[in-house]
Amino acid sequence: MEPREQGLLRTDPVPEEGEDVAAAISATEALSEEEQEELRRELAKVEEEIQTLSQVLAAKEKHLAEIKRKLGINSLQELKQNIAKGWQDVTATSAYKKTSETLSQAGQKASAAFSSVGSVITKKLEDVKNSPTFKSFEEKVENLKSKVGGTKPAGGDFGEVLNSTANASATATEPLTEQTQESL
Repeated sequence: MEPREQGLLRTDPVPEEGEDVAAAISATEALSEEEQEELRRELAKVEEEIQTLSQVLAAKEKHLAEIKRKLGINSLQELKQNIAKGWQDVTATSAYKKTSETLSQAGQKASAAFSSVGSVITKKLEDVKNSPTFKSFEEKVENLKSKVGGTKPAGGDFGEVLNSTANASATATEPLTEQTQESL
């Protein structure tokens, strides 16, 4: 079988639209008048089918738009539906499920770790509060309080001691500011 007679399996380049078809076909491959006429009829038929399909598609798109308008579906609603559908598709994948499960487990482990860290910090603060150094500091604050603030019974809460010490300091400085303002 000669290469130019292979039919559908021809390897000759097909001329693009706008190229000179006559220049691309060699003299030995020239089509007969009958073949050319047949190809022209087929070309016209295919172009007509394309035109008809384009018109049908345009009519269908117009009909679709009319139905959507009657249903009250607008572009924003379509976008929301598309996003919701896309999200639903994503959440249905095995990769998403595995990732979600892994993150859930990691969250549970992190929560447990934070809980244990909180417990450790609470225990350490209790240890500090019960340490001899803190007790000594607390006694010194109590002594300072009794010297500055007057005769309240010792053994109060540390927060109360600090508040009363701060109040005593503020009361002690008030007369000075009044004196300073009077001298101006």
